[in-house]
Amino acid sequence: MKKETKFVFFTGKGGVGKTSLSCAHAIKEAKSGRSVLIVSTDPASNLSDVLESPVSNQEQPVSGVSNLYAINIDPEQSAHQYRTRVIDSLKSVLTKEDIIKINEQLSGACTTEIASFDEFSRFVSGEHNGTVYDVIVFDTAPTGHTLRLLELPSAWATFSRDNPQGASCLGPAEALEMSQVRYKTVVENLKNRERTTFYIVCRADESSLQEASRTSRELMDLGLTNQELLINGIFTAIDQEDPLAVMIEKQMEKRLQHIPENLKTLPTRLFPLLPYNVLGIEKLNSLLEEKMRESVVKKMLHSIGTVIHTSASTRPVLPELNRLVEDLTEKSNHGLIMTMGKGGVGKTITAAAIAVMIAQKGYDVHLTTTDPAAHVQKYLNELDLLPHCLTVDRIDPKSETQRYKEKIIAQKGKNLNDQERKLLMEDLASPCTEEVAVFHAFSRTIQQARRKFVVIDTAPTGHTLLLLDTAGAYHKEVMRNTELDPNKIKTPYMMLQDQLLSKILIVTLPETTPMREASALQSDLIRAGITPYSWVINQCFSMRKAIKDPILLYRAAAESDIIREIQNTLSKTTYGIPFFPEEHVLAALFEHLNMIPDYAHTDTENQGG
Repeated sequence: MKKETKFVFFTGKGGVGKTSLSCAHAIKEAKSGRSVLIVSTDPASNLSDVLESPVSNQEQPVSGVSNLYAINIDPEQSAHQYRTRVIDSLKSVLTKEDIIKINEQLSGACTTEIASFDEFSRFVSGEHNGTVYDVIVFDTAPTGHTLRLLELPSAWATFSRDNPQGASCLGPAEALEMSQVRYKTVVENLKNRERTTFYIVCRADESSLQEASRTSRELMDLGLTNQELLINGIFTAIDQEDPLAVMIEKQMEKRLQHIPENLKTLPTRLFPLLPYNVLGIEKLNSLLEEKMRESVVKKMLHSIGTVIHTSASTRPVLPELNRLVEDLTEKSNHGLIMTMGKGGVGKTITAAAIAVMIAQKGYDVHLTTTDPAAHVQKYLNELDLLPHCLTVDRIDPKSETQRYKEKIIAQKGKNLNDQERKLLMEDLASPCTEEVAVFHAFSRTIQQARRKFVVIDTAPTGHTLLLLDTAGAYHKEVMRNTELDPNKIKTPYMMLQDQLLSKILIVTLPETTPMREASALQSDLIRAGITPYSWVINQCFSMRKAIKDPILLYRAAAESDIIREIQNTLSKTTYGIPFFPEEHVLAALFEHLNMIPDYAHTDTENQGG
C-alpha cells in the first residue's frame, strides 16, 4: 500500500474481510512506529476476536502491539443517547402526541447511522478527548446515505420542531452534538486526498463487485475521490486434479477480467483466500506479508490428513432447500415468506429458488423484491421454463418514492407558505423517504398472502429494519385512531408477527461476521415481536462431496463450528445451500437437486387458492 493518510476507511459488506484487512493495516502502521487508533462502527463488530485483545467503548491498547489502540463505537448506545437528546430538547414546546410521533420517526436504522456518524466524527474533526494519533483507521465508513442526509439544509433547521409530522429521521439540529462548523471540518477532511483514503473491500464475485462499484460511484459523487480497491479471497487451486477447485479458480479469473468499468480506474490490490481464520496478530501480519503467509500455510498443509479425517467424521448435516419447501407447504397453501439478511449473503437466490420450487408443486406464488439492486429476474432467466402459477414483479423504489412524495405534498403542502413548502420538499429528499414509500407498496403486496404464497426478497438489513420500524409505527397509528373493533383489524405489522401466516428466513454465510450480523438481525426482530422461522446458510463448501484441494478442505472444516453454533444456539431449524462456482447459480442448484423444470404435465390439483 502507498504512504498512508491520517484517516483511513475500510468499507464493504459483511464477510468480505474488511475487519481483517483494517486490523492488518493498523498493525503494520503501528509496527512502523506510528501511533495508531482503530475504530469500529460496525454493530456486529468482532474487533476483539480478530485482534485477540479486549476492545470496549473506550480507547485502550491492543495486546502484543506497541503504539496500537482500539475502540468500538456502539451504534445502539449512540442512537439511544441521540434519541434522548432529541426528546429532551422538544419536551417544552411540543405536545405528548407530537413527542410520540418523533420518537417513532427516530426508531429507524438511518437514525442509528446518523448517531454513529455523530459519535465518530469527533475523531475526524480532531475533537476527541484522548491520545493524539498519527493514523486513525475506521473499520466501516459512513455510508453515502448518511452523508447525503447530513447535507440536507433542513437537517440544520427547525423544520422537525415546527412540523413533527414530517419525514425526517434527524430530529431538530439540537440533537446533533456535531455543529455545522464541526461537520464542515469533517467533510473537508474526508474530501482531502492528502488526509483521507477510502479502501473499498470486496470479493471476486459478481454481487460483491457490483456493490463495490455502487459504493465507489456514491463516494465519488460526494467528492470522496481518494479510493483504492482491495479484492479479497482470491483462490488459486493447489490440487489441479480437483474439478471444483479448478472451476472456482477459472471463474475468479473470468470475474476479474470483467470487473465494473468504474473500478478499473482505481488502484487495486489482490489478497488470497486463506485456509485459516485470520485471528490474532501473527495471522493478521500474514495477510500483508507473503513470506509469513507461505510459512503458516506450509505448516497447515502438513496436518491436512488429520483435517480430512476430522472433517469427514464431525461435519454437521444440513437439509437442503427442497426440504425447506416441503416444510413450508406441508400444512398450508398460502402465506408470506421473507428472506432477510445482509447484502451479498444470498437472499435473492434463496427467495427465487423457494418461489420456483413452491410453484413447481402447483401452488399460486407471487415473487417480488424490495431490493433496489433487484437481481431476482436475472436468476429466473437462468431457467428455460417457469411454472405457469408463478408471477413476478418488483417494488421499484424510485417510482414508489415519487408517488409517495406527490401524496404527501398534496396532503401537507396546502396551507404552507413558500419557505415552509421548500423545507417540506427538502425533508422529502431524505433517503428515509424512500423506505417509507417502499413500505406502502410492501403493505399492499403482503395482503395477497391470505390467499396465495407471497415470497419477498428484501433489501439489505439496515433498510429492512427501517421498513419494519415503519410497519410498527403504522400499526400503532392505526390502533390508536381506529373506531373499528381492534380484534377485527390485521395491520401489516400484525401479519409479520403471525407465525402461522408469515415465515421469516434469516439468510447468512458459514463465516463468523455474517453469522454475527444475522444474529443481531434476529435479536432486533424478536424485540419487535417477529420470530424467524428458520435460517438458511448459503455457499457451504462443507455440503460439497469429494473435495480434494487442501485450501477448500480447510475452509469446509472451518464452516463446521459456525454451522453447529447456528444449529445449537440460534435457530430451531437450519437449511443449507452448497457452494456453486458456476456462473448460473440457480440453474446449478436445480440441477444439483434433480429439479430441472419440466411443466408440460404440471399437477395443479394442489394449487392454492
